[in-house]
Amino acid sequence: MTRLDRLARSITDLRQIIDRLTEKQVDFRCLQQSGLDTTKAEGRLMLNILASFAEFETELRKERQREGIDKAKAAGVYKGRPKTIDAEQVKALRDAGVGGTEIAKRLGIARASVYRMLTGSQ
Repeated sequence: MTRLDRLARSITDLRQIIDRLTEKQVDFRCLQQSGLDTTKAEGRLMLNILASFAEFETELRKERQREGIDKAKAAGVYKGRPKTIDAEQVKALRDAGVGGTEIAKRLGIARASVYRMLTGSQ
């Protein structure tokens, strides 16, 4: 493996991967982090420490992203992904007696999207 942060998203995932490798008698070595070799006690310790830092960094990044999004929403800048389905158009076609499959074909959207719109799940 070249980089540890590419292997797993959390310490739990990393532990499970390493445990599965160990069960199959496969040793783990990370090329960029020298000394990270699970055949030795020091390597296993380093693996856990580095995994903890990687998970911590990921959580910090998520928090910063959430704060940025909340700040942008408060300023009226962030509005999310633009809607691709015109609810009024879907409802008008349905009121005209057009079925869900035909509405989806006419509007070029998925049938599930039509039904989601009609049931108000969106």
